[in-house]
Amino acid sequence: MNKRGQETRNHIKECAYSLFAQKGFKQVTMKDICEAANISRGGLYCHYESTRQIFQEMINDMMSRQDHEFDRKINQNQSAVTILDEILEVYQKEMLDSQSSLSIAIYEYFSIHDIASQKNTLYEQYLISANTWKKLIKYGIDRGEFQDVDIDAVYDLIVFSYQGVRMYSKLMPMDEEIPLRIIRQIKKILVQQK
Repeated sequence: MNKRGQETRNHIKECAYSLFAQKGFKQVTMKDICEAANISRGGLYCHYESTRQIFQEMINDMMSRQDHEFDRKINQNQSAVTILDEILEVYQKEMLDSQSSLSIAIYEYFSIHDIASQKNTLYEQYLISANTWKKLIKYGIDRGEFQDVDIDAVYDLIVFSYQGVRMYSKLMPMDEEIPLRIIRQIKKILVQQK
């Protein structure tokens, strides 16, 4: 795909992201995306066949970005604590920003019967994210920056508390202290005390 085509796809996904965050997955139509992206139906269908295809590509992009970012920082021999602090700072902001949360859309997307029956793609996403986080946690343990923890348990604590707060922030007002308490506890569990 040429540069202009990729820029158009990125623009479509940016516009679709806002719609999915606002309306969930099931309520967004290709017409909605055409209007938000200011693109003709033919132009949109040149790039994507369905809202499902757009949403799946968005999820894949997010997972790939996080994985590449962790790998890049680890390969640069950055401090594991610094990498952790940076990602937890992003998570904290995202937990409080219910307007940009895809949690409801993700739930709707992965609960659609024909998607769920083909293969459990949500579980596959969980495994990709788990491998990324486990690399970071192992890296921190090997460097002596993190405590020798149960890596699987710590990852589950991170992902399910993060996603849980993201989901609940769409349904009720979220006290700013909740993400702060979660992040402090994660750091207390992971980071070696000096």
